[in-house]
Amino acid sequence: MNAHPGPVPDLSGLTLAELASLSGGADFWSTKAVGEVPSLVLTDGPHGVRRQAGATDHLGLAESLPATCFPPAVGLAQSWDPDLVRRVGAALGTEAGALGVDVLLGPGINIKRDPRGGRNFEYYSEDPFLTGVLGGAWVTGLQGTGVGASLKHFAANNAEHDRMRSSSNIDPRTLREIYLRAFQKVVRTSAPWTVMCSYNRINGVYASEDHWLLTTVLREEWGFDGVVVSDWGAVRERSASVPAGLDLEMPGDGGASDARLVAAVEDGSCSPEDVRTAASRVAALAAKAAHARGERASRESGTHEVAAQDAEAHHTLAREVAARCVVLLRNEGGLLPLAPGSSVAVIGGFAQNPRYQGGGSSHVNPTRLDVPLEEIRALAGEGTVTFSHGYTEGEDVDAGLREQAVRDAENADAAVVFLGLAEHQESEGFDRDHIELPAEQLDLLAAVVAAQPRTVVVLSHGGVLRLAPVAELAPAILDGALLGQAGGGAIADVLFGRVNPSGRLAETVPVRLQDTPAYLNFPGENSAVLYGEGLYVGYRWYDARETEVAFPFGHGLSYTSFAYSDLRLEQDGTGVTASLTVTNTGDRAGREVVQFYVSKPDSAVSRAPRELKGFAGVTLEPGQSERVSVLLAREDLAYWEVRVDRWVVEGGEYTVSAGASSRDLRAEAAVTVEGDELRLPVTLDSTLGEVMADPKAAAVLGEALSSSPLASGDSSALGMDMVRMMASIPLGRLASFGPVGREELEALIARINQEA
Repeated sequence: MNAHPGPVPDLSGLTLAELASLSGGADFWSTKAVGEVPSLVLTDGPHGVRRQAGATDHLGLAESLPATCFPPAVGLAQSWDPDLVRRVGAALGTEAGALGVDVLLGPGINIKRDPRGGRNFEYYSEDPFLTGVLGGAWVTGLQGTGVGASLKHFAANNAEHDRMRSSSNIDPRTLREIYLRAFQKVVRTSAPWTVMCSYNRINGVYASEDHWLLTTVLREEWGFDGVVVSDWGAVRERSASVPAGLDLEMPGDGGASDARLVAAVEDGSCSPEDVRTAASRVAALAAKAAHARGERASRESGTHEVAAQDAEAHHTLAREVAARCVVLLRNEGGLLPLAPGSSVAVIGGFAQNPRYQGGGSSHVNPTRLDVPLEEIRALAGEGTVTFSHGYTEGEDVDAGLREQAVRDAENADAAVVFLGLAEHQESEGFDRDHIELPAEQLDLLAAVVAAQPRTVVVLSHGGVLRLAPVAELAPAILDGALLGQAGGGAIADVLFGRVNPSGRLAETVPVRLQDTPAYLNFPGENSAVLYGEGLYVGYRWYDARETEVAFPFGHGLSYTSFAYSDLRLEQDGTGVTASLTVTNTGDRAGREVVQFYVSKPDSAVSRAPRELKGFAGVTLEPGQSERVSVLLAREDLAYWEVRVDRWVVEGGEYTVSAGASSRDLRAEAAVTVEGDELRLPVTLDSTLGEVMADPKAAAVLGEALSSSPLASGDSSALGMDMVRMMASIPLGRLASFGPVGREELEALIARINQEA
């Protein structure tokens, strides 16, 4: 159900003070009801509804009503499954509506620039294409229930350090291609009801006061017609934010900010038209939400709690989703799946007290919680399952715990060791200093593997970890990231083969922190951070530098195997359609995620060696084959051309590679793409090389310079390549070499611009 706009409230009779009050919150989670405009309720998401009925806060401190805790974005992204993400969004919308929520604050789609980012667990990926596809699916699912999304945090909010002041200093092309591209895709494909501006500054300007960002780009270029709401506490002064395009400041402050806005209008520092525009947008959103509430009320009892049947169905969905998000990183010797009836030594506190969500504003009070240890026992059949903590979650080492774990492992058929980070080690509000697992956990793992070679590691974490030490020890590794309230059951399902894992990494796992793109520029200093790695974020960086990684972007194994064949490319005006045949060559059913990467090795601009531009999942029985087809959209092939300030598709030959990860490419084909016209005006600062690259301009210039000594002569005696040297000379400097004078050059340039 896409909510009908509803009748637009009449604002003509409202005073300036009443109009101003519409663009400021009433309290922590709601807006004001003014005249015909009803109040709105907004609340935290995005992986569950954090509806507070009593005390309110944005740090996840006060209790919230029970709601299903789905896998946070760090886990959800590993599904690489837009349809599944859409179903999660729809379930969240159902619960939000039942809890009286009009706008759920999500999804978070900021790019994971550095693995130390404290809020990375709330975001999908290091790649803008994958982020945009999954974020759009979430918005579509949610808003189909008549609950609005709030796309966040707009924009370039990639660290927690000094997050309310720090300036993200980014060059224009990087900003467009990496940090804004996912927002653009979601706005254009899924039309979120609201967009949330971030705390930080962008190139020195607060996001909440950035007219270029909130109006020129978001509204005029992308066509956004909803409400721009502030992150909670992101507004420095509303009289500067409202003219920039901010519509709603949250939370409310008792009317003090409203009064300052009115005063700004009265003293001429803020336009009354800007205040009315913001008020009209909030009013339109309130009307849309009220209409959706009315439709729900006609179908439901409106008890403001999640119905028992929804809670049960959504927990079942959460288990399905969590299992889809588990990534099988390693499986030497086919150790997994475990056979029911075998004895298993389960080790590690996270098996008994699971880490399943992140800390901070998105913290959900789950309707129930699956405990991995209990779920493993339920599926082990007649097998014996023992449990030992193995390590503490503090700084102290307990030799007794380790010795017990080693004994249990030695006496079992296999050991399953749960490792990861506790909530106090990563959370919203701070960035990590490193990406290491606690030393005590690694020491325990080494001791267990020495006693029991058949050891499986299960990982729980919100941010990337250095896994090289784990991969050196354990023959099998499951990466669960954060899996939500049903993660315990999902892990058991994968361990015992009830589910064949098909998750894929949504970010690269480096060999060491020092290899990461932003290592020397994170988190910044003096309230500024330089995005010095430019376009080379995530796998783009590692591939361009040919750097070894522990596990590449897109990696994930299966209990079966797949073969690719017959890659074909067909082009039309919408882009390039890539298709190939996938065959299940193993002995059990499974799902493969085929990834399509695009390269342009001879590009005239700096590019990563390959970029993800399409993907598709296919589920096959043993021996079954199926044709997979994906459109690599023409708009996704474009780069941001800074000289003309727009997207441009470069003409020429492109290579399309299909693979199971960014470094497991199994098929390749080439296609010639017609480029967009890019004609730059010639000026005195244009170089000879730039002019000669344009055939028409080169013909005019060649005719004019045919009698010049620059057009002839042998430079070999000088030990130089005259042509290459001359290519870098600006036209304006030719007057120094003669025989063309300044006035003749200006006339020549005018002729080139006219004829070429």
